[in-house]
Amino acid sequence: MTLKKIDLLKNILPCPGSISRRDWLRKALFSGAAMALPSSATALLGNTLPQNAPKNPAYQRYGPPQLPPLPPTPPEPSSASATTHYRFTPKEDGFLEEIESTTFQFFWDSVDPGVGLIKDRSLARQQAARNVASIAATGFGLTALCIAAERGWQPKSAVLERVQATLRFALDKLPHEHGFFYHFLRMDTGERIFKSEVSTIDTAIFVCGALTARAYFANDEVTRLATALYDRMDWSFFLHGAASDEQTLSMGWTPENGYIKARWAHYSELMMLYLLAIGANSKPLPASAWDAWARPHFEFNGIRYIGSYAPLFVHQFSHAWFDFRGRHDKYADYFTNSAIATEVHKLWCLEMSNSFPDYTEELWGITASDSQKGYTGWGGPPLIGHPDGTVVPAAPAGSLPFLPQETLRVLETMRSKFAQIAWTNYGFVDAFNPLTNWASPDVIGIDAGITILMAENARTGFVWQHFMTNPEIRRAMEKANFQKNT
Repeated sequence: MTLKKIDLLKNILPCPGSISRRDWLRKALFSGAAMALPSSATALLGNTLPQNAPKNPAYQRYGPPQLPPLPPTPPEPSSASATTHYRFTPKEDGFLEEIESTTFQFFWDSVDPGVGLIKDRSLARQQAARNVASIAATGFGLTALCIAAERGWQPKSAVLERVQATLRFALDKLPHEHGFFYHFLRMDTGERIFKSEVSTIDTAIFVCGALTARAYFANDEVTRLATALYDRMDWSFFLHGAASDEQTLSMGWTPENGYIKARWAHYSELMMLYLLAIGANSKPLPASAWDAWARPHFEFNGIRYIGSYAPLFVHQFSHAWFDFRGRHDKYADYFTNSAIATEVHKLWCLEMSNSFPDYTEELWGITASDSQKGYTGWGGPPLIGHPDGTVVPAAPAGSLPFLPQETLRVLETMRSKFAQIAWTNYGFVDAFNPLTNWASPDVIGIDAGITILMAENARTGFVWQHFMTNPEIRRAMEKANFQKNT
């Protein structure tokens, strides 16, 4: 991509001014936007969406997309998988251990131990007097705690106490609506703040963390608490507002405005949400809900895959817990699909190297993150927002299981060449720009979380091994008719 092409799009994709992640999410949400963000891809820039293309409000936050999903017949589900058999060398494994253990300190330090809620973000070099937690960061944190106990970063007994306190508070004291939690909370009390929404996807991330802890610790209290939290969720509550022939879930609800109009209706990080709903013991959604959301096909330089108009994290988040390796449903092998989407994203970044010479084989990757102008959901292809040479460590880290060698190479470059601005007490900063020497002062919980979980899955498959033993998850995969690749 040339600078000229980027300039042509400036009036199409408005760049946010200085804005916080919280305000950006709120603006996106109430204009009909999804709450989570990894990046997918399409082909050439500059095309317009055809008049007969489906209008999905979940993507309006990004402005008009430059390429429509491909309408022709989609490719047959692949029987071949991108499941990697790469084995890290001792040196590489030691490097990933450093990333994981250092990043884990964010989750250990950024919390009220008696409550267990984890900060949405923290200063990267020290703790600050911030009191904003997010339910999604807490879900990632519950899983990170399991990894820490297994690896001995903290005594297992201390970790168990932290997990029990978190789940106990969530069940007994945390405000909820039909079992679903508010997005942003006071870290010390659990009180809703910023008039945030009851979020379906963020609650799903929390429940994934709780079920990981239930499987890993096999502790009576953890089992009781996690099961009770999951079982009290009324999934049908968020079907309200769907067309009579649809079974898609609303993105959330607020006391002031009721249901959010935007729905989980197109491929994104939503897979965890629907699988949790289908596999639930109490008030589950029917298996047909798995077929309710669209899987648009995209093409980039002749490479086809299922994607969305969203940043790279949409191809990563569900894979942090659900093990899609070596299996497929009637639509796709989703692990292979995410590997393809990551490769496409890399190629797309490299095509921008004329404009941003820091983008090379050794340094690439952007996803929703901080920027010099505030929090932004940038990515591509198709072009979302205004890339400026910034790189986001969570982008390659979240794809470690998909492209281990390529992503590890990027993380090694970030650590070795840019440590002065990018490496801190809590691992990598959220984002940095080698061209301007700018670096975010913060670590963001969900980005730190996907970094730890996917690094551990790439090394050992630890999260997958434990999470997938939950009977509700096995039931969900069966109901969605997942089959082993042959």
